[in-house]
Amino acid sequence: MRCLANSLSREFSIAEKYAKNILALFEDGATVPFIARYRKESSGGMLDVDLRRFHERWQYLVELEKRRDSILATLEKHPSCPQSVMLKIKRATTKSELEDLFAPFKSTRKSKATEAAELGLTPLAEALWAGVLSERSKDISEWLASSNVSLGAKEALEGAREIIIETLSLDVDLLKQGRELLLSKGQMQSKLVRGKKEIGEKYRDYFEYSEAVRKMPSHRVLALFRGKKESILKLIILLLNEESELSRLNLSHLIGLFDAQKNEKNVAFCKLNVKQKEYLLLAWDKKIHSKLEGDIFSILKEQAEEGAINVFANNLNDLLMSAPAGAHRVIGVDPGFRNGVKLAVINELGDVIDHGVIYPFTSESQKDKAMARLLDLIKQHKVAWLAIGNGTASRESEQLINQLIQQENLSCRTVVISEAGASVYSASDVAINEFPDLDVTIRGAISIARRFQDPLAELVKIDPQAIGVGQYQHDVKPAQLASSLTNVVEDCVNKVGVDVNLASASLLSYVAGLTKRMAQNIVEYRRQKGRIESREELLKVKGIGAKAFEQCAGFLRVLNGREVLDSSGVHPESYPLVRSMAQAMSTQVDKLLDNGAAINQLQLKFADFSGVDRYTFDDTLKELAKPGRDPRPEFRYAEFDQSVQSMSDLVEGMSLEGVVTNVAAFGAFVDIGVHQDGLIHISQLADRFVKDPRDLVRVGQVIKVTVLEVDEKRKRISLKATGL
Repeated sequence: MRCLANSLSREFSIAEKYAKNILALFEDGATVPFIARYRKESSGGMLDVDLRRFHERWQYLVELEKRRDSILATLEKHPSCPQSVMLKIKRATTKSELEDLFAPFKSTRKSKATEAAELGLTPLAEALWAGVLSERSKDISEWLASSNVSLGAKEALEGAREIIIETLSLDVDLLKQGRELLLSKGQMQSKLVRGKKEIGEKYRDYFEYSEAVRKMPSHRVLALFRGKKESILKLIILLLNEESELSRLNLSHLIGLFDAQKNEKNVAFCKLNVKQKEYLLLAWDKKIHSKLEGDIFSILKEQAEEGAINVFANNLNDLLMSAPAGAHRVIGVDPGFRNGVKLAVINELGDVIDHGVIYPFTSESQKDKAMARLLDLIKQHKVAWLAIGNGTASRESEQLINQLIQQENLSCRTVVISEAGASVYSASDVAINEFPDLDVTIRGAISIARRFQDPLAELVKIDPQAIGVGQYQHDVKPAQLASSLTNVVEDCVNKVGVDVNLASASLLSYVAGLTKRMAQNIVEYRRQKGRIESREELLKVKGIGAKAFEQCAGFLRVLNGREVLDSSGVHPESYPLVRSMAQAMSTQVDKLLDNGAAINQLQLKFADFSGVDRYTFDDTLKELAKPGRDPRPEFRYAEFDQSVQSMSDLVEGMSLEGVVTNVAAFGAFVDIGVHQDGLIHISQLADRFVKDPRDLVRVGQVIKVTVLEVDEKRKRISLKATGL
């Protein structure tokens, strides 16, 4: 572990002792949220996002070492492997470098070069490369006669060239430099595949396209690769001024190419001769370029996928951490024309207390019945909010409900929210288990109402990929995307904390240290025993032992329980510290909570508390100052312009309010209430240069925009942000 700790400490610019501590914690089963919140003294205060990167890098290095050991074990049985190669393998820092070094020794099908070597043409290849023999037929024939090789001069020359080309194409240093050259100087070009113009219309921007490889943004790379996958586009990477660029590479090690393979000689720096340059260009055209082009495609796709996953993860984080409306009585409204408007009434705790379906859009008589039924639900259950899904019939439903509110002088309000993923939830096993006796359409309305109360608590029940805040999510590796999004959900849940007596099994399963089985066991325990009165009581739940308790306890809240600190983010292991603090202030523990004066005095008394580190001391005081604080912002909602119901109502220059639904590298999408999100291009976010749209806008944020352009045919709305 020491070697890994040393490497990771340098890479992450932290002391080696912290790297060792973090590795020890991970190996002991500690979770990222737990280390980030309750083991800052061990990590040096490393943030959760950096701990995630540290963990991923650690896993990569572990796999690298396993692969290195496997390759070395194989090559130890390979008599022709030079010690210099073994040494390079021991020093390799990436998996690709390892594979390049190992490639010449893999047992593969016979190549033309292998067949030529078996015919005894390697010495001829050596002589040609070294320049001691020319390619003239006479010279080749003389060499063949003296070497007793029974081949024609033309066939022998072709075989020798194949040996030179393959030897060059397997040279690790040449491949490394060539790869770097294509990355820095290469041009990606895309062309339309013949006969695909009609079906590939959406890719028309890329029918004749060229861009420097190093400048390509991730969304463009993924678009090009999707076009290639669909056989619409042909992609190539070109090196402009190829001969000139290759001549600038440091290729001195190639002078004694075959000697270096056999005798490991050190070759003094010098340039390739004219003939060697010709062989190099031949090898580049026949083998090296195509191999490296494939490598660059893989690198670009991997980087683009990482970028797309990061965009998705950031948007998901912003959505989950968006402001909860809180404990209100809410009617969730899932709009529809022919199939009716589904209604679900929930109380302050999220329990369903009524539901139904109304048909206000089928006829006037049905409309009157629908409004009477809705009015009855609002009055009977003292509803404060009506949360309306933003799908089909959304604005029409909002308009009708607002008319009812005005006519009847009701005190409730309407808000339009994203219903993305509600239909996925409504048909899921989670929804079926929660509401086995309710129709699937009513479950969708419940989800809309609950996500208004608390987005985090409800959205964790839905596969993150169904929430609709990503781009090109079907073009990235599913496992990598799922892992990243799961990490985001876990971090959000643990930042906010979870009420152990109200949380669903879905929400509990994301708490640090808890498995899905443990989460379900907590729910079952509540059903059988009733309310959980303390964190300590969790140890009575089946499956939760000392280790799981250590990881999860600080993130679970027990409100109005036997222990006042159980409602805070103070970990049970720090309860003795809090009691010592209370004793030092001659007061009771509960009197310390939200007591600014006492907290200020305690901040000066750190030296009086032995055996506690500064991180734990300061974090404990912060939690006591605002116990159980919610890190999410205050609730705010967008008020759509009631005169704007569809794209046809939009006019250039119009000022509107909307809510950000998605943020990409090139800009932000905004719902302005017309069933089609508008796009604020990154250049229209501010009157200054903006590197990253997330510096100004986040998913769920309410902003003001100006309409720049409307294209109803292509369903495109261009917007400009105002006041950011």
